[in-house]
Amino acid sequence: MNLIQINAGDTAWVMVSAALVLLMTPALALFYAGMVRSKGVLNMMMMSVLSMGIIAVLWVLYGYSMTFGDSWHGLLGNPFQFAGMRGMAEATVGPEGHQIPAFAFAGFQAAFAIIAVALISGAVADRMKFSAWVAFSVLWATLCYFPAAHWVFAFDGFAAEHGGWIANDVKAFDFAGGTAIHINAGAAALVLAVALGPRIGFRTTPMRPHNLTLVMLGAGLLWFGWFGFNGGSALAANGLAAMVWVNTLVAAGAAMLGWLATERLRDGHATSLGAASGIVAGLVGITPGCSVVTPLGALAIGAITGVCCAWAIGLKYRFGIDDSLDVVGVHLVGGLVGTLAAGLFAKGSLAGGAAGLFYGGGLEQLGRQAVGAVAVLLYSLVVSYLLARLVDATVGLRIDRRAEAAGIDLAEHAESGYDLSRVQYSSYSKSLVVPRPEKSPKEEVEA
Repeated sequence: MNLIQINAGDTAWVMVSAALVLLMTPALALFYAGMVRSKGVLNMMMMSVLSMGIIAVLWVLYGYSMTFGDSWHGLLGNPFQFAGMRGMAEATVGPEGHQIPAFAFAGFQAAFAIIAVALISGAVADRMKFSAWVAFSVLWATLCYFPAAHWVFAFDGFAAEHGGWIANDVKAFDFAGGTAIHINAGAAALVLAVALGPRIGFRTTPMRPHNLTLVMLGAGLLWFGWFGFNGGSALAANGLAAMVWVNTLVAAGAAMLGWLATERLRDGHATSLGAASGIVAGLVGITPGCSVVTPLGALAIGAITGVCCAWAIGLKYRFGIDDSLDVVGVHLVGGLVGTLAAGLFAKGSLAGGAAGLFYGGGLEQLGRQAVGAVAVLLYSLVVSYLLARLVDATVGLRIDRRAEAAGIDLAEHAESGYDLSRVQYSSYSKSLVVPRPEKSPKEEVEA
């Protein structure tokens, strides 16, 4: 590798950002795990953790090449160009003076692909076969995420000579994945929730989060990791990354306040679950346009997204769709709102002259944003539906009713998230004491 071409500061920032984005998947596992009942906590975490293993392997084998290889008509990268990461040891990415190793860029984008798959799992809590999740993850990443990411992230002359149609022809703003990740995953979540059907007891049995402290911890770590998610997408340690950092901060804060205000007015109280969900909604909303709006624009986008997502999560009860952990209400709705909002709040001096409606740019950029959002939405809905039907016809999507009632952790993993055996601690002996089993009434009489 020609080290003279490498910008050490930019490379360090991208690699640290990649680690932050990778941390977001375990953070998502905590966030989701706290929201389910205790009998499903391990399965919920396993689906996120599994995506790290599956996508890491697929990404090296052909995923990066499908996403950033030379494009076929703007629709798909050449899956053989960088297969097995060949030809990348000497390659760099970025403009002159700000070049980073292609491996650093590939690692950063791998973490994006991982969390895109993991996001979907929140819609299928407590009822999807683990084998079905494995099969769906492999197929969805290959046929849905890699192509959509190519459309949005592959710019001409960047990682390869020719890139995707949304990035280069439509020219929609999507700095860090509002369409390719959040709309894409949210649409898949909607399809799976419908295909699986609701959990046993949906709308009749309380299904409260079993551990809100895990939810809050997960939300905090997601917020922390999102600074790498958005800021790292500048691919340089520069003023753009710094502005994006501030926009990410203020949008999440404004969305949290907007969500809590909506809860207070609608339900009479503000909840910790609402605060955590509002943070995530704001992060989703600012992701597409964080590089083209001012901090005041980011504040507005965050507040709007928080209110819209807080309202949207109630629709699942109206339509009878068990989106278990509100993936559709937060990621699909938040991604749509944020993508369209970039066409409203983009400032021309930050966006290469392509101003949004509120900055005198008219409807042109808003139309571009709508084309990008709708294209990814429709593609994901159709492909995810076909994949769900295929998986259901082969391994089956849903566990049986008895296993679901007993708990998916035991049924699918032969484990329990919490050891609730009757073990006590003796302060006198400083040792564990296992109580003798209680005698039955019949045994007491015989004794």
